[in-house]
Amino acid sequence: MSVLDHKIDFAVVLSVRNANPNGDPLNGNRPRQNYDGHGEISDVCIKRKIRNRLQDMGEAILVQSDERRSDGYRSIKERVDANAEVTEFAKGKKQNNELYAAAACNAWMDVRSFGQVFAFSGSEVSVGIRGPVSIHTAVSVEPIDITSMQITKSVNAVTPKDPNKKSSDTMGMKHRVDFGVYVFYGSINTQLAEKTGFTSEDAEKIREALRTLFENDTSSARPDGSMEVHHLYWWEHSSKLGQYSSAKVHRSLEVKLKDGVSEGKSIDDYSITVTPLEGLPVQEYAGL
Repeated sequence: MSVLDHKIDFAVVLSVRNANPNGDPLNGNRPRQNYDGHGEISDVCIKRKIRNRLQDMGEAILVQSDERRSDGYRSIKERVDANAEVTEFAKGKKQNNELYAAAACNAWMDVRSFGQVFAFSGSEVSVGIRGPVSIHTAVSVEPIDITSMQITKSVNAVTPKDPNKKSSDTMGMKHRVDFGVYVFYGSINTQLAEKTGFTSEDAEKIREALRTLFENDTSSARPDGSMEVHHLYWWEHSSKLGQYSSAKVHRSLEVKLKDGVSEGKSIDDYSITVTPLEGLPVQEYAGL
């Protein structure tokens, strides 16, 4: 496997229909919005989904969701402590932060992709790893409309003192985005790839994870088919620094409502164009 030796930029166009793509816990779990009313999906949320997809693809992942654990470890620390190649450099005469970081990057793909901070209570190790893969927050092309509905839970969570009586209904709220097209961008930095050992093969796996981002991501807030990746744009530069800045590459993608359309109801209501950049071809992949 060869370490990635050329810069990569990418962009993903996705849609949300009758789903909550990323609830805000500080706002009653309503879908995230910026002050202009545009919907947002945090970079942390997107990275979680990428990790899940990589895990489904058989890759070793350090930061696993508790409900998706593929091993018997209940925390990051337990997972780290169980890895002999990593803990070998954690204490004593062999303690070496650089070798510790290298072993962690070799052991887990999400560490060599996104980086990780290793600083546990009671441990002498304090290591910060910067990963080469950076992800922007996804933002909707147009302001989003949010529909809220009140829900009730009409069952007994516990047996009441009088088993013949039903406990009072529990009230709650569910929120959803009626429809929205979101775009997010990202890049893969070669200088950091060299430090973590991120390879060209790893980049291909990240690409596939982006293309299939919402597979096995079903929940009450995101029913199957409510979120869809439509287009993945992938720019591979010919050098480590790249022919163009990431900002210029990302600006070459334009997503907007078609002329004469006042409100987007489907992806077909949007015009998606990529302005060619001399010497930098773009590869387009359809979502799953």
